[in-house]
Amino acid sequence: MRLQGKTAVITGGARGIGAAIAEGYVKEGGRVCVADVELEVARETARKIGGQSFAAHVDVTNMKSIEACVAQAEKEAGGIDILVNCAAIFDMGPFEHTSEKSYDKIFAVNVKGTLFMMTAVSRSMIKRGKGGKIINLASQAGRRGEPLVVSYCASKAAVISMTQSAGLALIEHKINVNGISPGVVDTPMWDVVDGLFAEYEKRPLGEKKRLVGEAVPYGRMGKPEDHVGCAIFLASPESDYVVAQTFNVDGGQWMS
Repeated sequence: MRLQGKTAVITGGARGIGAAIAEGYVKEGGRVCVADVELEVARETARKIGGQSFAAHVDVTNMKSIEACVAQAEKEAGGIDILVNCAAIFDMGPFEHTSEKSYDKIFAVNVKGTLFMMTAVSRSMIKRGKGGKIINLASQAGRRGEPLVVSYCASKAAVISMTQSAGLALIEHKINVNGISPGVVDTPMWDVVDGLFAEYEKRPLGEKKRLVGEAVPYGRMGKPEDHVGCAIFLASPESDYVVAQTFNVDGGQWMS
């Protein structure tokens, strides 16, 4: 029970990788605040995983919403030991037709949301004086460019960079900041991604998803639960000497 007595806030925790990590934390003795813009789904996830977990509404693009989420977690659990930034969105299209609207939306969630969740929670952790763990979900898309995915790739590269800066800034307070970089993961989001590739690459539905799965050295797409072990490690005392790193959990797709 590596997380016994610890409380984690997980943004984007209602579904996908966030929900899998939430369940894994509860199995390790942790208590989870499932924070999501879809409050009813977050409540259902919190009910399902148990462990005195609770739901909180958070719109990570809105500072007041972030502050309210942190305040709720402090009130209900007495403090925050772990933050996992999973909330993210995706969009794509031809480079020359990249829209300001799409760019702003992606960066508002993936970059601004990650940064200001970190700042709000780190202030809470510093005030409490017990240290903490912050884990940011990046992506293999943050390691390299892709021709149709400029804004998303750039946003995830920013997450990796922010993880480095925050890690160096906060370790003096015994707050470890690290990241996880998934590859292609079989979640409902990938069905949306597959549809976009079908449109822009003129492929049949399902073909891109099949091809990217076959290209993974491990032999298949990732599953949300494949990321739980790394997330538990980074939240536990076992990672106390790990600072400002982003770990690839991608079946061997990227080596760095």
